[in-house]
Amino acid sequence: MTDEPDKSEDPNDEVQYHIEVGDGDVADAVLLPGNPERVDKITALWDDYDEIARHREYRTATGSYDGAPISVTSTGIGSPSAAIAVEELARVGVETFIRVGSCGAIQPGMDVGDLVITTGAVRQEGTSDEYVREDYPAAADGEVVSALVAAAERLGYDYHTGVTMSADSFYAGQGRPGFEGFEAAGSDELVAELRDANVKNIEMEASAILTIASVYGLRAGAVCSVYANRVTGEFRTEGESRAAETASLAVKLLARMDEVKREAGADRWHAGLSL
Repeated sequence: MTDEPDKSEDPNDEVQYHIEVGDGDVADAVLLPGNPERVDKITALWDDYDEIARHREYRTATGSYDGAPISVTSTGIGSPSAAIAVEELARVGVETFIRVGSCGAIQPGMDVGDLVITTGAVRQEGTSDEYVREDYPAAADGEVVSALVAAAERLGYDYHTGVTMSADSFYAGQGRPGFEGFEAAGSDELVAELRDANVKNIEMEASAILTIASVYGLRAGAVCSVYANRVTGEFRTEGESRAAETASLAVKLLARMDEVKREAGADRWHAGLSL
């Protein structure tokens, strides 16, 4: 018997333990859908791609979109598994993360199928608390937000920008009744309080992705399609491909923004630099 640690769980191994990718397997920018089945819908928009790995909820493909290198890794549901993806992708050199998901809108005038581009997030999930103090902001990177807005504008898709709330549960944590009508304390007021604070939507991963990326000095953002409007009660699985196309084009625009920055000798892209 040996006291040596299990090498298969070494997070610094050549191939990452959960997502099973290594150096050179992924592009500098990675899209992060939750559902592994969404990978096929994303890669269908690309010029070309190869599937790199598939393990548990994590499915990764790498290819190109309009000539720009791009990858996608599914994260499964919730912030704990999304955090694992960000950790292990960062270890193999990823610098930009864009969550591509679905959400519930909580403001009037937000239609099913619209896009929500997150500028910041309410950290109601617990994963990011294990990285940094609870008053640390979950802020989207300004360059990523700009690229997502520019992409949605170019594609002609209806979108909204603003604050997202990320929860740790689909039912009680989002003010929905649980089994046999169970209601968590305060759940009947949750959505109304968020709406009054001008929060735009609810989902389950963005705040952890944004927080962890920020702590590590990496870029992150999120674009979600509205599946449900909690004000009107309308629900349809619509807009998924629009979110995927917007995120893919944003990666292309970010690559161009980085090129312009290098040419200008600038550290950050800003409105004075033309694309």
